[in-house]
Amino acid sequence: MAALRPGWRRGWRAGCRLYSAITQSHETHKISRPETTSAKNLMDIGTRRIFSEEHDICRQSVRKFFETEVIPYHAQWEKDGHVSREVWEKAAQQGLLGVNTPKEHGGLGGDVLSVAIIWEEQMYANCSGPGFSLHSDIVMPYITHYGSKDQIEHYIPQMVSGKCIGAIAMTEPGAGSDLQGIRTHAKNVDGDWILNGSKVFITNGWMCDVVIVVAVTDPQA
Repeated sequence: MAALRPGWRRGWRAGCRLYSAITQSHETHKISRPETTSAKNLMDIGTRRIFSEEHDICRQSVRKFFETEVIPYHAQWEKDGHVSREVWEKAAQQGLLGVNTPKEHGGLGGDVLSVAIIWEEQMYANCSGPGFSLHSDIVMPYITHYGSKDQIEHYIPQMVSGKCIGAIAMTEPGAGSDLQGIRTHAKNVDGDWILNGSKVFITNGWMCDVVIVVAVTDPQA
């Protein structure tokens, strides 16, 4: 697969990183945008006033990525039972990973609307295989909010680059969304946490490199 053009990458970053100029431009150049109820098609670029022109550039880049790098291969990934690691690295090259993670932690420092565009465009493509959103918007925030400085410095840059894929182990055979039913437990032994339990339905679990495991540490709490 040919490498993505640098100019396209710059266009994405201009659209998906949060700069003060973006807000200023959006405030000073009010553009008429059809709202959800009056838009002919919600897939049309330039709808909804919550988005700016810079977000439109972002959406064009994201849409093209899914059209060229995901849709043509998704049927094969379904047969294989997992996506390729190559698509993760290409997503990173295009700036799709860690968009809303703060720059000081190694992320792109983008706004939540840019993240929402990635969610929407993946759903428009009808390709559920790549677990980009869980990786970037669930696993990475756990690490940046609760991880140690060493963990943040070790994992976040690798996750933004697509070299380290994140997953979360939450659901158990006897406990789904009811976290009070979690039976997996973790015990601190000489400074190390020993895990015992079972997990199922782990998004990205087949090929992940780091996993956030939900476990009980104090059964009496």
